[in-house]
Amino acid sequence: MARKERISRGKRMTPNYFVFCEGDTEIAYVELLRSYYRLPIHIIAKRTLLNITPALVRRCESAYIETKADKTFLMYDLDVPTMLERLRKVPDATLLCSNPCIEVWLLLHYTNQQSEISSHDCNVKLSKYIKHYKKGKLEIPDQVYLMQNISIAIERAKKLREYTNPSSSVYLLIEDLENLKKAKPF
Repeated sequence: MARKERISRGKRMTPNYFVFCEGDTEIAYVELLRSYYRLPIHIIAKRTLLNITPALVRRCESAYIETKADKTFLMYDLDVPTMLERLRKVPDATLLCSNPCIEVWLLLHYTNQQSEISSHDCNVKLSKYIKHYKKGKLEIPDQVYLMQNISIAIERAKKLREYTNPSSSVYLLIEDLENLKKAKPF
């Protein structure tokens, strides 16, 4: 019996997820998502804060093999008054903004935070739920809790008004990752 010639279906590459962020907690959280979803999430930590520009984003992304489905996310706190204006100047990027800080997103996993809160108070309140909380450090039990309660946090975040205090749009990244995970494997 003759063998059939193998026809290549072409290789589809998994899209790159570029997450630009500024702080240690953001890095720790995105690393958690990367290990959970096992997708190419590239964390580009820029401590330049206000100097996030379209040119900087393009330059950082050019170091990776490009796919047509690549996505760019900007994960920043809105406690700096001009930050939102600067982030909006980056074309084709999804804004993952937390107001006043990323800790409000973590807090939404534990409680329904609806009243305005300062960054300091947010950290204090979060430390009631995460024992020995330090910025940039998420212990294994805390990581497990966050991932188990992510759908609750998404529900709570969607009910808040975007870019106001309190609010967080980090859920946009998670929904995107979930959709990719459900899609046909690459």
